[in-house]
Amino acid sequence: MAMAARAAAALCCGLLLAGCARRSTAIPAISPDQHAALPADLRGNRYCEVIPIFWRGFLLEAEVYNTIGLNDCPGDRWNRLDGHQLAQRYGALRVRLNGPRYWLMNQIKARADAGLARAVNFGGLQMRQRATIAMNPLQMIQGERPFSPVRVQRNTEFLYRRGQIVYELISNRGEIYRMQSYAKTVDPELKEQDLVRLGTRLMLPEGWRFRSRRLARDSALPARGEALVLQDPLQNSYQ
Repeated sequence: MAMAARAAAALCCGLLLAGCARRSTAIPAISPDQHAALPADLRGNRYCEVIPIFWRGFLLEAEVYNTIGLNDCPGDRWNRLDGHQLAQRYGALRVRLNGPRYWLMNQIKARADAGLARAVNFGGLQMRQRATIAMNPLQMIQGERPFSPVRVQRNTEFLYRRGQIVYELISNRGEIYRMQSYAKTVDPELKEQDLVRLGTRLMLPEGWRFRSRRLARDSALPARGEALVLQDPLQNSYQ
């Protein structure tokens, strides 16, 4: 245990030194000319995200960009993106390509925060910045762990309408995380109708459980400045 702790500390110091030597480059903003009108019902709509991770002093910060309102993430353009090349171009420690994904809420209300909603261009795919995530350098060492919530800075309200099925994880402390989108990143064949039986596929932590239920009334899921978001092993996202 002591040797593992020393190794982790040494790696963390190495990352910090690398971060001090490597300065992040701001991703240039553009005036977007792509446009995809949001449907009255967002559920089932496809989108993708690009998430570069930068050093900000001695801390890490992830910027979350997605295609909503600009395009539906055409497969030919998405498949040409290379995270390593994007990281090199913009001075990021890493760039995560997150998608394609499909929304499960029916409507999103978002407040245009200062510094967010700016548009950028990644290889012909235009996106807007929708959130930021403050990260501890140890998260880079340990990697992305399923069922571990992260704090996402954003102001949104997700509306799930009456009669819709929602999919939820309940932690061993009784916290309820509702699925906001499902992903085809790990399982390209995953479909919404498969989600009802998702609990049989997930290796849940002890004391956790998965459920699906049909809403008897409209249900809003707000995030006022911050949201707790986690993913399961298939990279489906929950708030």
